[in-house]
Amino acid sequence: MTSFSELERNAPGDWFYDVHDQLKQHIYRRSERAFAAGDAARDAITTRGALEARQQAIREHFLAALGGLPPSELSLEARTVGTVEGEGFHIEKIIFQSRPHHYVTANLYLPDGLREPRGAVLFLCGHHPLAKHTPQYQSVCQILTRAGLIVLAQDPIGQGERLSYYEPSLKVETIDACTIDHDYAGAQCLPLGDSLARYFLHDAMRGIDYLQSRPEVDGRRIGVTGSSGGGTQTCLMMLAEPRIAAAAPATFLMSRESYLAAGGAQDAEQIWRGFTAHGFDHEDILIAMTPRPVCALAVTGDFFPIEGTRRTVARCKRFWEMAGKEDDLELVEDISTHAYTPTLARAAAQFFARHLLGTQPDPETLTFAPFEPSRLWCTASGQVRAEFPDAAFVHETNVERLREREQQRRAIPDEERRERALQWLREKVQKDRRPCDLNPRFYSETRIEELKVASCLWWSQEGLFGHGRLFRSFQHDGKRLPVTLAVWDGGTSRLHDHGNWIRQTCEAGRAVLVLDVSGVGGLRPRSLTLQAPEDFYGVIHKFSTDLLWLNDDLVSLRTYDVLRALDMIGQWPNLNADDIRLYAHGRHGLYGQLAAALDNRIHQIEVVDGMESFAAWIASRHYDTHDIYSVILPGALHYFDLPELGPSAGLT
Repeated sequence: MTSFSELERNAPGDWFYDVHDQLKQHIYRRSERAFAAGDAARDAITTRGALEARQQAIREHFLAALGGLPPSELSLEARTVGTVEGEGFHIEKIIFQSRPHHYVTANLYLPDGLREPRGAVLFLCGHHPLAKHTPQYQSVCQILTRAGLIVLAQDPIGQGERLSYYEPSLKVETIDACTIDHDYAGAQCLPLGDSLARYFLHDAMRGIDYLQSRPEVDGRRIGVTGSSGGGTQTCLMMLAEPRIAAAAPATFLMSRESYLAAGGAQDAEQIWRGFTAHGFDHEDILIAMTPRPVCALAVTGDFFPIEGTRRTVARCKRFWEMAGKEDDLELVEDISTHAYTPTLARAAAQFFARHLLGTQPDPETLTFAPFEPSRLWCTASGQVRAEFPDAAFVHETNVERLREREQQRRAIPDEERRERALQWLREKVQKDRRPCDLNPRFYSETRIEELKVASCLWWSQEGLFGHGRLFRSFQHDGKRLPVTLAVWDGGTSRLHDHGNWIRQTCEAGRAVLVLDVSGVGGLRPRSLTLQAPEDFYGVIHKFSTDLLWLNDDLVSLRTYDVLRALDMIGQWPNLNADDIRLYAHGRHGLYGQLAAALDNRIHQIEVVDGMESFAAWIASRHYDTHDIYSVILPGALHYFDLPELGPSAGLT
C-alpha cells in the first residue's frame, strides 16, 4: 500500500532505466548530426561562385527565420538633445526613431577638429542594465574615438534608457532589465513566426542610417563592434547588413557545437530558429562577411568557449585566402573572464583605424576616463517611457503583428483554414521523428487504497521513452475498461493534486492513464544550472531553445508523445482503445488539445484551466513566465489559434 505522494517520488530510474538524460541526449545527437552536415557543406565550398551562393543562402534563410525585417524607409526624426565635452572629443546625445514611436537613445562620440568625412563605428551594447553609459562600454568607445574614429553607441531594447517595462508612475521597471526583459517580450514573438532578433537587427541597421546621415561620416567606411550581447548584435549585422565595411565581434563568436554542452540557455535575440537544421553555424557568420575585414575578439576564460572561437576562425581562413585577403581575418585573444577588456578595445581601435581610416594609432594614446553614467543620459529621467507617452516597445509591436495574423487568417474560408492548419500542425508534430516499436516495460504494480496502479515505460520514438501510470478501481479489476488519458502540468509528479479526480473517474468505471511527456514527471531532466528547470534559463528553457535551432519545438515533440500514448493504450492489457477520452489540465493540457485535433481516436476531451488562446497570452503585457517555453508553438498564428481548431480541440 502506498500513497499518491509516495508514488510521485518513485521514478522509473529507481527501477532499471535512467531516463533523466534522455531528452538532452536526443537533442544533442540531432544537433551533432546537423553540425556534421554543416561542416561537410562548408568543406565542399571550393570556388568563389559556391561561396557567393552560400552567402546568399545564409542571408535569405536568416532573414526569413527572423520573420523578415520591419520597414526602414521612414524618417528617423533624429534630434541632438545635449552635449558632453571630453578631452579631445565631445559626445552628442541623440534620440532617433527606428520605427514610429520606437525611440532609440544613443551617444555619438566625435573627435575634435574634424575637417572631412571619415570612418565610423557602430558600438552595440552587451547585457548590462546601463548599456551605453556603463563605464566598461564608455571606455571602449573612448578608445575607439582616440584612434580617430567616430563612434555611435546606442541602447538596445530592454537596457539603458529603453527599459520595456519601466512604469513611470512607479518609477521602477516591473520586469527586470536585460535578458529577462528580452525573453519576456521575445517569447511572445515566437507564435507570430517572429524573433526578437528582428528588432535588435533593425535598430542596429537604423543606427547605420543615422551615421550615414551625418556629414562627418564617410558612409562607405562604417564598422560595427560589440561584446557579449553586443557581440550577438554585431554578428546579426555581419549576417544581414551589406553596408558594413568591417566588423569586430567580441566575446560571442564561437560555434554552436562548442556551446551546446555549456549548460546555459541564451536569451531571445540569440536564438535563430532553424539555423542549425539548415546546416548553418558561427562559421557562416564569418562566411557572410567574406572578404570584408573581420577581427574576432575573445577572452580565454569566457563562458562562450574559446576553443569554439579558435576552430571557427581557423576553418574560415581559407575563404579570405580565396579572395587574396588572408590578412583581413584576425583573431585577438586576451586572458580574462567575459568582458570587452581594454586590451581587446585597443586591438579593435587599431583594426578599425587601419581599415576605415588608413592610419595606425599609437596604443599609448588610446586612453579612457569614463563619465558618471547619468551624464550621458539622453532623457531627463533616464527612461524613454517616462519622457514619451507614445513610446512603443516590442510588446506593442507584437500586438500589432497579432492583429495582422488574425486578419490574414480570417481572409481564408473556415474549412480551408482548418484543413490548412491541421496539415501544418501534422507536419510539425511528425517532422524529424524516428518512429519505432513501443516495446513496453511494465515495471511496477502497487495499490493506493481502492486503486490498483501499474507503471510502464515505452518508446515514444528512438531514444525517447514515454511514461505513464495507469489507475483502475479494484471493483472493476479484470474488466476491459475504457480509458481517460490525463495530460497535465508535472505529469506523474503531480498525482496528489489530482487525486480526487483520479478516484472519481475510476469509480465511474474508467481507467486513468496519467502521462509523462518528454521532460516531465518521471522523465524530468537533471538541472544543468542553479535555475529551477522550468524557470527562465533553466534546463527546460535551454532544451526548448536548443530545439528551436533544429526547427523543432517542445510543443510538437510532446504532442507526438501524446499520439504515441494512444498507440500504447492499444497494447495495454484490459483497456478498450475504442473508447478513449482525454483530460487536459493546465498549460500542459495544450499537448492533449493539439493531439485531439489530429487524431480521431480521442472521442472526447475535457479542458480545465488550459490556455485560452495564444492570442490572449501575447496580448497580455504581463504574464506568468513559469515554464512558458513549454507551451510555445513557433509560427502557429500564421495558421490557427487554439479556438479555431474547433470541436476536436474541445474548445467549442
